[in-house]
Formats: sequence, structure tokens, C-alpha cells
Amino acid sequence: MILLLGATGYVGQAFSSELRRRKLSFIPLTRKAIDYTNFDALFDYIRKMKPEFVINAAGYAPNPNLEIYESAHWEALCANALLPQTVARACLMTNIPWGHVSSGNIYSGAKIETQDGQMRIERDLNHPEVRKLLARHPEKILGFTEWDEPNLSFRRAPCDFYSGTKALAEEAIHGVGQHYIWRPGTFFDEHDHSRNLLSKLQQHKKVQDDILVLSQLNDFVRACLGLWEHGAAFGTYNVVNIGAVTTQHVVELIRQILKPGPEFEFSENGEESYSSAAMALCANCILDASKLLATGIKMRSTEEALKNSLQRWHVADSSTTYASVDIQPVNATLSGMALFEKLFARPT
Repeated sequence: MILLLGATGYVGQAFSSELRRRKLSFIPLTRKAIDYTNFDALFDYIRKMKPEFVINAAGYAPNPNLEIYESAHWEALCANALLPQTVARACLMTNIPWGHVSSGNIYSGAKIETQDGQMRIERDLNHPEVRKLLARHPEKILGFTEWDEPNLSFRRAPCDFYSGTKALAEEAIHGVGQHYIWRPGTFFDEHDHSRNLLSKLQQHKKVQDDILVLSQLNDFVRACLGLWEHGAAFGTYNVVNIGAVTTQHVVELIRQILKPGPEFEFSENGEESYSSAAMALCANCILDASKLLATGIKMRSTEEALKNSLQRWHVADSSTTYASVDIQPVNATLSGMALFEKLFARPT
């Protein structure tokens, strides 16, 4: 039996569907049944139920309105950083393996091979020289691997609060028990949803051309479960489709396949483009999936996955829900680093 946390959210629903498809027994645990943010409650429940595996798909995602999200730092910290630490401790003490949905948003940019054969990190993939290099010598632009330190975190500011909490979670659970950390790129699939890149692009008339690493939602979930079922080594995995793409290329695929009306327009140069809030959760980086592929897990190319999702495109039910951890704000004005130091400071 598998225990699934965050089963009502965008990613959690995909895990639920795939577990049912595989006919695997699982419990979609909700906070109405058990307050799994409370260590004692979660520990007692896991000890009693003895699941084979625990999946943490719960989390706090940015609201499309960034101002509202920035006022909810405490909720984000609790859901994205403290909850994974709680799950890690409970699973460690019950000797249960588990998996955690992290984010590729803990990185910005890519690794660039210089003329002298050295590597440097370029955080701005939209820099003209980087775009020229990508067009002429894509082999010289390399993705971040699982061994590269996150460069979008509270330790490597500046960073947005969401990225900071996701990076903090990875740091908090590192080396604690047997677990997988699954890092996705920007999610998309065939269902119209506010978390879906394809939906975001269609909701804004002006779109800036970025370089993105993507994860087709069902491909992501199947790969995550495949790692566990095949007994792959525990650790961190970049679970992304193969090949980074530009936003403009995704736009062209939308135009070709969905054939939107004249109101669906795009900016060639990024002027008057979407706000950073509207495109929250877009991973503007390149991730290397070699470690995942070496386990035998297969991932489709980004191009194939995009075309397939667009060909099957349909508007989702308006009743779609989100997974979040409902905790009252406490001192929400604290900065990311201040919260980090307050909660994770080492004793002196």
C-alpha cells in the first residue's frame, strides 16, 4: 500500500490517476482525515498503516496574483520546506522509503562551455550571446545535474520565495532516510489548468520568448513511480522531458495545432509581455536528465510530448482544486533568509 499526500492538487491528482491505472493500492491522505503536517500524527499513522512507500505531492504553489502570494510566506514555508522535513523524520523512524516532488525552479540559467574548455554558469538564458550560442552550438550549453548546487535559493539570493522554500526543503531532507527527490521542469499536459504552461500561454496576449525545461505531467508521474518500482538507487533525479525549448516554439505549436482565433497574439520581442506572476513556476533553466535515463527510465522528447498534449487538448472541469497546507500566517513579513535562520539555525 502507498500513502499519497497532496492527492487533491495538480500533481497529486496525476499520481492518483496513475496509481489507479497501475492497480496499486494507495491511500489519498487528506488533512481532514489526518493533520499530516503534525509530526506525531503523521508518525503514528505511518507506524499503524505500514505503507510500502510514501509520496509527498503536497505543497504551496504561487498564486497567479504575485502580490497575494508574497503575503503568504509563512504558508509557503510550512508547506514547501517544513512539511518535507516532517515526512522525512516520520519515514526515517518507521524505516519507510518515500518520494518528494521538488522543483527545477531552484536553478536559473545553464552551464556554458567557454572557449578554453572551462565551464561557467550563466543565469540569464535570454542574453543575446547565449541565444546565439544556443542556435549555433547547442552542445556548448549544458544542463544542471543533480550534483550541482542550486543557484536559486535563500543561500544564493536573489531568488523568489517559492524557489527559496523548494531549495530549503532539499537541504533539510538531505541524507535523512531512504528517499527520492523528483525535480520537474515546468508542467504541461492536455488539460486546461492554471498550473499548465499551455494554459498560461493562451491566457496572455503578449508572451516573452524564454528558454524552458518542461515536464509532461503524466510522463513525470510515471517516471517517478518507475524509479521506485524498478528499485533505482535513492537520491535526487531531474525528471524532465528531453530537450529544452523556447517559449516562441511552444507558441508556434499552439498556433499550428489549436489554431486559435485572432485574439490570440504573441510578442516577438517580449514587449508588453506577461508579468512574472502570470508565468510563476516556469523553470527558466536547463536540467540534465542523464542520471534518470541511465536507470532505464524512458522519457519522450519535449517536442513529441508537446505535440501529443496539444492534439488531445480539451478544457478541464472548472471544479479543479489545489493542494495547499492550511496554516494561519505567523509573522509573514519575515524575509526568506530571516525565516531560514529562525527555523534552521544551527545551535551555537
